[in-house]
Amino acid sequence: MNDQPLHLRAEQDGDPVLRTVYDEVGGMDAFETLCRRFYDAVQQDAVLWPMYPHDDLEGAIWRLSRFLGQYWGGPSTYSSMRGHPRLRMRHMPFHVNPDARDRWLKHMTAALDSMGWPPMVRAQMDDYFDRAATSMVNTFEPTPE
Repeated sequence: MNDQPLHLRAEQDGDPVLRTVYDEVGGMDAFETLCRRFYDAVQQDAVLWPMYPHDDLEGAIWRLSRFLGQYWGGPSTYSSMRGHPRLRMRHMPFHVNPDARDRWLKHMTAALDSMGWPPMVRAQMDDYFDRAATSMVNTFEPTPE
């Protein structure tokens, strides 16, 4: 039995490909662009926008882009500045029902569509965002008016 780890290689006998998703999409600049496009849409959403910090949109963009950058293999800036992400706890004060989840995913999907990232990267991100958004649902009550 071969005790060598399995690596993805660009060529049959080539060196292992060790690029992270963070590297593959263009680093932090790419995640900032993604987050700006996402928040541009969220600002137009009557259900989601009230959940976001209107007076600190740049801070929200910074936090989300740093979180995503770190998650996908970039520097640990988010954790260094904010500690453990604790996503569910941080979202608990907000009314996140299935409608809010679907709206959030719609805007993130549109932002991802605009980025033109490689299909394998996109598939990983779609899977992650679907699972993460679903885990944020904390009520099945209708959206308050």
